[in-house]
This record gives sequence, C-alpha cells and structure tokens, in this order.
Amino acid sequence: MAAPKQRTQATPDARAARERERERERERERELEGERLRAAIGRLSRRLRTTAAGSQLTPSQISVLFTIVRLGPIGLSELARIESVNATMLSRIAAQLSDARLIVRTPDPSDRRQGLVSATAAGRRMRERIQRERARALGAHVAELSERQREVLWEALPVLEQLAQMLPRVGK
Repeated sequence: MAAPKQRTQATPDARAARERERERERERERELEGERLRAAIGRLSRRLRTTAAGSQLTPSQISVLFTIVRLGPIGLSELARIESVNATMLSRIAAQLSDARLIVRTPDPSDRRQGLVSATAAGRRMRERIQRERARALGAHVAELSERQREVLWEALPVLEQLAQMLPRVGK
C-alpha cells in the first residue's frame, strides 16, 4: 500500500514569488487592454475624419479650425500650444485657412505685434457640416450594433468622457 501523499507547505518565499508573478501578469493584461483601447480610439478617430465637407482640408487644418471656432478669437502662440504644433507650421496652416476664407487674422488690440485669429461665418458653417457628417456616419454604424452593445457603449460614455478630461494635453 502506497503511503499517502503529504502536502508540502509553500515557503513564504515561494508564495511571495507566485504573488509577484501574478501581479506581473495582471500588469501585462492591463497594458494590453490599454493598448487595445488606444488603438480602438485611434481607429475611430481616423475613420471619422474623412468627410465630404472637409475633404479639401487636411486633418491638421480641420483641428486648427475646430479649435479656433471653439476658442477664438485666439492668439497664434496660444493656438500653437493647444494644437501642439510649432509656430512656423501653425502660421502655414493659418495662412491656408485664411486663404480659404475660413478664418481671419487681426492684430491683438492689447499688443499690436501679436495676431489673433477667429473663424468666419464660412469657417463656423464648415465645422458644423463636418461635425454633422461625422455624427451621422458614427450613428449609422452604432445603429448596426445589437441593443445590448449599444447599452454597453452608452453606459461607457461617462467613463470615456472622464478619461478624456484626466489625460493631459500634449505639449503641456
């Protein structure tokens, strides 16, 4: 008759090593989940950029225009900081938007050496059309999701909005 198996007690060091390994595995899983989230948001953003209304503008021009509509009139140096582009690049983008009559440049009344930019009526209408197209495109695809998937998506919105507020702006 065989002797009964004796359970060996794990040493404190062995238990600690197993716990460290489990923690490393959880960290790897969190990193992968974070990468999946970042990739999904990036794909959504890139795919929603394409609109008929904004087809003649680059993504950088659209971003600058949207910021000017939202915050303008705004100084070029502040705009460059918000958009995380250098002053030379921003100057080119602003010139292109000005040539397209989507923004206007004016001297800053408090410092005539500085310039301000603000959206024209055409620039505001362009932003509205682009936003409407993007919302319709997204809405059409959301409608193809199951009812449960839509519920999960809508329930996640407050968390995604909070996350967007928590992330620092690039260039700060």
